[in-house]
Amino acid sequence: MSINKLKVAFHTLGCKVNQYETEAMKEQFRAAGCTVVGEEDTADVYVINTCTVTNLADRKSRQYIRRMKKKCPEAVIAVTGCYAQVKPEEVSALEEADIVAGTGEKNNILSYVQQFMEERQRQTHIKSYDELTGYDDKGVITSMESRTRAYIKIQEGCDRFCSYCLIPFARGHVRSRNPEEITEEAETLIRQGFKEIILTGINTALYGAEENFSYPLKPDEEAAGMRGIEIIIKRINDLEGDFRIRLSSLEPTVINAAYVRELMKYDKLCHHLHLSVQSGSNHVLKLMNRRYDRSEYLEIVKVLREFDPLYGITTDIICGFPGETDKDFEDSLDIIEQVKFCKVHAFRYSKRRGTAAALMEGQVSGEVKKRRSDRLIEAGEKAAAEFMESCRNSVRPVLFEEVCGTLVAGYSDNYIKVYAEGGEDDLNRIRNVKLSENYKDGMKGEIE
Repeated sequence: MSINKLKVAFHTLGCKVNQYETEAMKEQFRAAGCTVVGEEDTADVYVINTCTVTNLADRKSRQYIRRMKKKCPEAVIAVTGCYAQVKPEEVSALEEADIVAGTGEKNNILSYVQQFMEERQRQTHIKSYDELTGYDDKGVITSMESRTRAYIKIQEGCDRFCSYCLIPFARGHVRSRNPEEITEEAETLIRQGFKEIILTGINTALYGAEENFSYPLKPDEEAAGMRGIEIIIKRINDLEGDFRIRLSSLEPTVINAAYVRELMKYDKLCHHLHLSVQSGSNHVLKLMNRRYDRSEYLEIVKVLREFDPLYGITTDIICGFPGETDKDFEDSLDIIEQVKFCKVHAFRYSKRRGTAAALMEGQVSGEVKKRRSDRLIEAGEKAAAEFMESCRNSVRPVLFEEVCGTLVAGYSDNYIKVYAEGGEDDLNRIRNVKLSENYKDGMKGEIE
């Protein structure tokens, strides 16, 4: 079958970076004349963009691979992403996998599919950690599945080597994208009507941190001594249009309170930050090699809440890390209570072969991890409810994205899901809403 007659389905697991990269692969296949169909539809090619943060992510990838091969035995199964990168032998051992390509090979998936269709020979394409260097530019993204929010990848790789994490091995060295291309992509998406630009990367706070990365600064940027991600925020903030900017995350392993304070002056930047704490215990943070302590994290929170008392902060917390005591766990519960996160993503520690934590003493039993996870979830839900209660009667800008009966729903700048009376005319518009009450998974309000 000719490549331009193929039906291609994409299945994405894991982070926002994977979602962005899937969109980039879709554009390549569409440009070649292929038809992109739904991930559960009948297709000629299935591209699985995998995650390997947990054992569960690995298992979900395998389940989808097997299910789609059973559904369409003649289909080409191409497996890429972090699971393929870190465990190529395990993925290649799956008889359903025709193409296995690591994280540095996603831009070549189309050519590998073409090659497989000609030769019908199974393929494995993996670059080593030391080969994962240099940002591989493949042009700008011109569309997104969402009609309102668009992701822009600005950075790849991580060199923090937290003791529990495989991502540096999966993604390689830190490398940053050319700022002119980032700005061009943002302009393109804004012209197409996207109202929220989300800057994402493997560790966005490391943007521009690599030694060999350089680019010409504008005179005002140089005079202000700007560096790193602030330059990208400033350049997008200066673009014309009715839109806002959101950061997918900033790592406290890289930034501090003083740096965050510098970002507060950009008026289009949403008052929300995903700031992964991972543990409220200094003892556990040290075991995790997180490079900050509890007080430094809380100082960043203080800066954010001084700027806006209703600043939305989301986080990740791991429970059951090797060596975590009951007291350590109580410190995590306490930091949830102190910060009043608007969302807590709770994870049970997942032992990952190849990481330092996998060899640590004091591994915590599954029963204890489950019990602690349940308490984290409960504490997170309580904190979110209290945060939303504190937002009652405040007015927040909301980008509406969907119609729910007689209501429209979307997210406020501080990352609360908001419902209000409205209809189609309110979609993809940023409207000021007075928040009045907790409702479903967010709050209800009235458009002003």
